[in-house]
Amino acid sequence: MHLPRRHFIQFGLAGAATLLLPFGVQAQAKQFFRIGTGGTAGTYYPVGGLIANAITSGTVDASAVATNGSVANVNGIVGGSMESGFSQSDVATWAYTGTGVYQGRPKVEELRAIANLYPETVHIVVKKGSAIRTVADLKGKRVSIDEPGSGSIINAKTVLAAYGIKDGEYKAENLKPGPSAEKLKDGGLDAFFITGGYPTAAVTELASTAGIELLAIEGAPAQKIMAEFKFFAADEIPDGTYKDAKGVKSLSVGAQWITSAKISADLVYAVTKGLWDQKTRAMLDAGHAKGKAIRPETALLGLGIPLHDGAARFYKEAGLLK
Repeated sequence: MHLPRRHFIQFGLAGAATLLLPFGVQAQAKQFFRIGTGGTAGTYYPVGGLIANAITSGTVDASAVATNGSVANVNGIVGGSMESGFSQSDVATWAYTGTGVYQGRPKVEELRAIANLYPETVHIVVKKGSAIRTVADLKGKRVSIDEPGSGSIINAKTVLAAYGIKDGEYKAENLKPGPSAEKLKDGGLDAFFITGGYPTAAVTELASTAGIELLAIEGAPAQKIMAEFKFFAADEIPDGTYKDAKGVKSLSVGAQWITSAKISADLVYAVTKGLWDQKTRAMLDAGHAKGKAIRPETALLGLGIPLHDGAARFYKEAGLLK
């Protein structure tokens, strides 16, 4: 599906045009609603673009912003550089409660939820024919765990630790999925992690060109992770999701759309209503494989932070919230 270029912008540029408008024109302008997503080769970015395009209306001008991911989006929301963003459920919960990777830091109590979107599955990718068969084999290997500011990096460290691999016992690189795939293809990496809704663009392209295999997260290590971190769920990447790649058991967390309590209830109500509009439904179903998983009946599942008042108003009207 072709999406207007204006709905895909790079981080930091959103709203710059408003600074150039005369005061009278600004007063009549639409309300900007930036959605922090992730790297362009992941799943957040294309899904965010679909949603931004669909919910833009006569009163709302939404745009998808490429960022480093979940943690960066939380920081952007708090800092006011974006009105909303996508986040893994674990990262949002940790930020709100001051736990996990936010232990010892101030709680981000202004965080609010708009909707739970879809499951994000932990991928561990190696080149086809690799001698690396299990996660335990990654000890001493060159592994990209994504950039600081992403949820993937947190998940990667959690998974490696569950398999007995500590920081420093592998050669960590901090690359986004696209550069990770290129470096793996060229022999500069042994494996890379990405947490995202399958199929992800970077893995799809790599599977079609160089061939890939996926490592399973299962058994006692997976059970240990789910027991310690309740936001993880058992999941599976099916056979054939990626060209000629056998499916594996894995873990997933929820991808959630979050915002700030400081954003007006009327604006968030309009955005939430737009998300569940029939036009949006059609665009999500046709635009990305994970779009079909974004359903109103799962919109309130797994939320570890409060709903925004504007979103709650919509869900009550829709009969999804008492």
